[in-house]
Amino acid sequence: MLLVSQLLAITNNMKRILITGGAGFIGSNLCAYFLENNEVICLDNFATGYRHNIDGFLSNPKFSLIEGDIRDFKTCETAVSGVDYVLHQAALGSVPRSINDPITTNEVNVSGFLNMLTASRDAKVKRFIYAASSSTYGDSEALPKVEDVIGKPLSPYAVTKYVNELYADVFSKTYGMETIGLRYFNVFGRNQDPNGAYAAVIPKFVAQFLNHESPVINGDGNFSRDFTYVDNVIQMNELAMLTENPRALNTVYNTAFGERTTLNELVNALKEFLSEYDYEIANVPIVYGENRVGDIPHSLASIEKASKLLNYQPKFSMREGLKEAVKWYWNNLQEKSKK
Repeated sequence: MLLVSQLLAITNNMKRILITGGAGFIGSNLCAYFLENNEVICLDNFATGYRHNIDGFLSNPKFSLIEGDIRDFKTCETAVSGVDYVLHQAALGSVPRSINDPITTNEVNVSGFLNMLTASRDAKVKRFIYAASSSTYGDSEALPKVEDVIGKPLSPYAVTKYVNELYADVFSKTYGMETIGLRYFNVFGRNQDPNGAYAAVIPKFVAQFLNHESPVINGDGNFSRDFTYVDNVIQMNELAMLTENPRALNTVYNTAFGERTTLNELVNALKEFLSEYDYEIANVPIVYGENRVGDIPHSLASIEKASKLLNYQPKFSMREGLKEAVKWYWNNLQEKSKK
């Protein structure tokens, strides 16, 4: 049995963490991880997140859900009350979505972000960690991508995520806030939605393979990305939240594995891993289509800065992460298809 003094020590070390967008793909993974030893508040309006992602947390006394929208400042004020750290994941993702609806993308990603930043400042939150994006590199062709060298944005979404970085920088300099931005590179893993017009490429391809349908690759398949398993992203959020290195604060970091994979290589790896569950998937042909508007040809992150200042050491390569993700998708998508 634990002594009272030990229980008090555990309670005193427990942090109160607000995760915006906590019912989404990355947010729900962060909720699951940080709930183990902390109190977690999830703020989500379920525009793109799902209740089933957080159903397992609702009975946990350390978890609380606020159903609300970051575009409403009062909601943001309520959510940050008494919070130690904010992990801001809430956003409208997707380049194509932003091209189709730039106004809503801006309202959520810029006005909503500013609401959260301002509410966090007023509540004297210890640190504000936010999801930035590799889309900020825009038309820069330099590889690998280094944090200080960016190009012009190629989509409304990219504009909004760059504005986030500018606001965070100004708030840290003007108000003394501690902020850290994490430029996510093509994150994938459990809880990522395979459905809808703006589904990410990996879960979409997996769902098609499971149905023995041909995935459609935009272009010739030689475009490349730095695919990043979600557990690497969790590690970066924790390091950013807890670092005591003053030089590590008020800046942005690439959050990736630091490895380039073409779409052809990705599809072949998916076929290889999925064929272990269903051998017929190995025979599903690949279809090639037109290049997508706003897409950059290649993306590869330098993770040197994160390694140096945060001691970031990603544990999952693309293939290692893909094996884990495929296992999760096989179990979960198969179950859903049977219902």
